[in-house]
Amino acid sequence: MSRVESIGIIGAGTMGSALAQKFAQEGLRVRLIDREERFLQRGMEGISVTLQEGVERKIFSPDEKQSIERRIHLATDYSVLCDCQFVIEAVFEDKNVKKEVFALVAKSVAEDAIIATNTSSFSVSELASSVSNPKRFIGLHFFYHAAKNRLVEVVCGDQTRTDVFQQTLLFMQRCGKDPITCRDAHGFVVNRFFVPWLNEACRLFEEGIAEKSAIDTVFMKTFGCSMGPFALMNATGIPIAYHSQRTLEYAFGSLYKPAEVLKKQTELGQPWTITESPAVSQEIADGIQRRALGIIMLVCGQLLDERVCTAGDINRGARIGLQWRWGPMDLFLRHGENAVQNMARAKTDSEKVSMPKSLRAEYWKQDTIRIDRYDAVGVITINRPEDLNALNPTVAAQLSEAFASLEIDESIDTIVLTGQGKAFMAGADIKFFIDHIKANTIHEIIRFTKDGQDLYQRIDDSKKRVVAILNGLTLGGGLELALTADIVLAIPSAMLAFPETGIGIYPGLGGTQRTVTRIGKGLTKYLIYTGIIVPAQQAYELGLIDALISWDDVPNVLRGNLPSKNKTELSDDTRSLRTLFEKYSVEELINGNIDAGESSRFEKVFKRLRYKAPLALKEAEALIEAQHGPASELDRLEYIFSTHDALTGLMSLGKSESPKFNGS
Repeated sequence: MSRVESIGIIGAGTMGSALAQKFAQEGLRVRLIDREERFLQRGMEGISVTLQEGVERKIFSPDEKQSIERRIHLATDYSVLCDCQFVIEAVFEDKNVKKEVFALVAKSVAEDAIIATNTSSFSVSELASSVSNPKRFIGLHFFYHAAKNRLVEVVCGDQTRTDVFQQTLLFMQRCGKDPITCRDAHGFVVNRFFVPWLNEACRLFEEGIAEKSAIDTVFMKTFGCSMGPFALMNATGIPIAYHSQRTLEYAFGSLYKPAEVLKKQTELGQPWTITESPAVSQEIADGIQRRALGIIMLVCGQLLDERVCTAGDINRGARIGLQWRWGPMDLFLRHGENAVQNMARAKTDSEKVSMPKSLRAEYWKQDTIRIDRYDAVGVITINRPEDLNALNPTVAAQLSEAFASLEIDESIDTIVLTGQGKAFMAGADIKFFIDHIKANTIHEIIRFTKDGQDLYQRIDDSKKRVVAILNGLTLGGGLELALTADIVLAIPSAMLAFPETGIGIYPGLGGTQRTVTRIGKGLTKYLIYTGIIVPAQQAYELGLIDALISWDDVPNVLRGNLPSKNKTELSDDTRSLRTLFEKYSVEELINGNIDAGESSRFEKVFKRLRYKAPLALKEAEALIEAQHGPASELDRLEYIFSTHDALTGLMSLGKSESPKFNGS
């Protein structure tokens, strides 16, 4: 497939129009097709309303709104698809209609154009039979609202080529989506457990356990979601829930039979009436929670038994697509194997189904790393987008294992490190630090950092060529990881920073050492002391990265065709900053004990320093000056994490007010 510049969307309904909007926002030319002009106009009106909401929220300017709308071309004739490199079908769930659409699409596009279906009910492999060259056919299941929701399920059919799958993953990443992958099975990942979640709420109401508002409340509290199942069905459509449940029943049996009350409400064609009801007793609330968790865990256990996906993909689907605070894997680990099996057993006994073998702890482990191979290039993708790929012991251990496997692979000469979603890696998992400080187990932080140091040093010392592609936010430990690479590339939208001194600590994975090797002491001090966020273009000018690349350049990089390193001249302002931080100590900078001319010129810089943790600044300065290697950062780690400033700073993240450090 050539570079995607034009994309076709078939169907101007709710999903199709949202997809058209999304891809137009990403700068693509969009061909939006439907049977009749009135459907197209209705879809375009919906797009305009949504974009106007974005203007009012200052997400878009009025000019950007107009530019997005101009990129969407409406048509009833499939011939306009002739210049499209990618086409997505988003018509209603009628198998015969979809097959007719695919036959028309296949006749209108180039032989190498990728054709995708947004089906949520049918087999991707079966639908592929309607397409000439079914090897270029793939499933892409998007979630409401598709212009805003980052989740997409990528489903290969039996004949889908590997390169089509890989190109599709890259294209989704380019367009701001977080893909999860799964086997071609009814309901794929999310609908397989989400629709029974809705149905179980209906059964609880039908059995007279509680009123709808009470059931919504317990479900919301259990899963950390903003809407309960009844309110959600009112928002997205009760018939959709019913027909989806019927499809699952047809595929998997009576466990998935729709509740009678759901069927009747669908036939009435009316939303649920939800009125405030008295709070239920704790006993009833606990019973509702057990039922909700029981059906979720049972179905997710079946998904794992059938090898439809991984436990990590189930969790990502819930947290990204459904926006639950806690996904099924989080809840499994919280409640434990025995409690989960007991909750699921109540349902297996009543429905006469077997207990999934995968409802054991060994199957519920987070998979945070994905490995892909492109000839002699091995690609390691940090795949924890729901938490911005933050580094924790699990990520570090799996990254270490993945790197080791590629390093000993004689067919691989280049190892690429990158991230999934909006971040390359947004630093270390702050909750891990806070939990261990509060538990007085700082030695676990030391162990974690030591293991990270060993991993980063092994990457730095590798005889393979290591390339980092910074796809988004690159903070703290993520920037330190990037600096272990031989070549650092970045997408223009990437943002880099060392935020540690603003949260009471200092870089502990080589940031005070490897940065100096790249850009010298003065600029290293500037970045670490201030914690300033640096856009990719500025990072390139500073020498932190070797080249800027577009998403369209990524496939070439993955084939081993790397851009040449280009050195740029520092601007006069940057040279002045470098001199300033080389000339004065951090104490002199904070207290203003510098030349009068420099004091007025760099007042904004000094102001930033006064908001940072003084103890962390002092330790960072000593490490940068000494240059005794990355391992030297371990020497004062126990001290810095024992300070009041460290806990104050770490706990301030996510709050509106800046932390107030007292230097203790």
